[in-house]
Amino acid sequence: MPPSSRIPSASPVLASYLLAAALLFLVLHLHLLSVLLAGLLVYALVNALAPSLQRHLPGTRAHWLVVALLASTVVGLLTFAIAGTIAYLGSEHGNPSLLFERMAPVIERARAQLPEMIVNHLPDNSEQIREATMSWLREHAAQLQLAGKNAARVIVHLLIGMILGAMLALQTALARPPGGALTAALTERCRHLVTAFHDIVFAQVKISALNTLFTAIFLLIVLPLFGVSLPLAKTLVIATFVCGLLPVVGNLISNTLIFIIGLSVSLWVAVAALSFLVLIHKLEYFLNARIIGTQIRSRAWELLIAMLLLEAAFGIAGVIAAPIYYAYLKRELEARGLV
Repeated sequence: MPPSSRIPSASPVLASYLLAAALLFLVLHLHLLSVLLAGLLVYALVNALAPSLQRHLPGTRAHWLVVALLASTVVGLLTFAIAGTIAYLGSEHGNPSLLFERMAPVIERARAQLPEMIVNHLPDNSEQIREATMSWLREHAAQLQLAGKNAARVIVHLLIGMILGAMLALQTALARPPGGALTAALTERCRHLVTAFHDIVFAQVKISALNTLFTAIFLLIVLPLFGVSLPLAKTLVIATFVCGLLPVVGNLISNTLIFIIGLSVSLWVAVAALSFLVLIHKLEYFLNARIIGTQIRSRAWELLIAMLLLEAAFGIAGVIAAPIYYAYLKRELEARGLV
């Protein structure tokens, strides 16, 4: 190559694509998806709320105010959750011995409803329940310890992601001299990723609302028609919407809550609730793909293939990331006029 030759102008753009692809792969490979999602959420919230405040607060004060409000909300929720957990464990309702005693009537009802081959494997009293539970805890102590460490790590990652998202939102509000070609190209990649995340979050709200509607019909209409009144039914409906804002994991949390509450009424109610929820969520698997596909202008089968491929490669994290990654890919292809 002659010394006077120059690097093609397309090189920074190509380098930005390669860097973006490598970073998105490393996010999943290094289990940093929670950091990315938390950062994108805070960044999107700050940029969405700050413009409405800038009419009253000049400069970057609006961004600082939104960041302060978000930080106060997060700290308040964490404090409330910790204090509530401590108070519950210190009360008689959180006493493990009383919990085992309350499980005894459930076992007795199960004995009257289940086939004999299953009844023979059920404990006879609360003492056997306690012994079986303690034995299971001893056998799986290592797995539980690992799960606790993973949960603590996820919480730390979420906090770090929120801090990074707030810092980036504040940084973009500051007047800065223009950078080089690669900086501009990477900024464009980040802008497309944020837009894709915004579209997916908007679609997730629709999905959560749909899931809540089906759950409300089952808990507040179908079960009462059969003479079953589930305790805390309205609270469970609200919890379903809040948990549904979390992709994939949210449904698991809300379904577990409904199953446990149903178990307190009857084993058959719990089984019926679980069967209904599984059936609905199998249907929603395709409806969700349809909703998200409409939001990002993609067909349902395209999104389903992306979810299957990333699930096979990265597990649950891949399923959660697939809509965002595919929405980002689609937006980049559209920007280049390729689709």
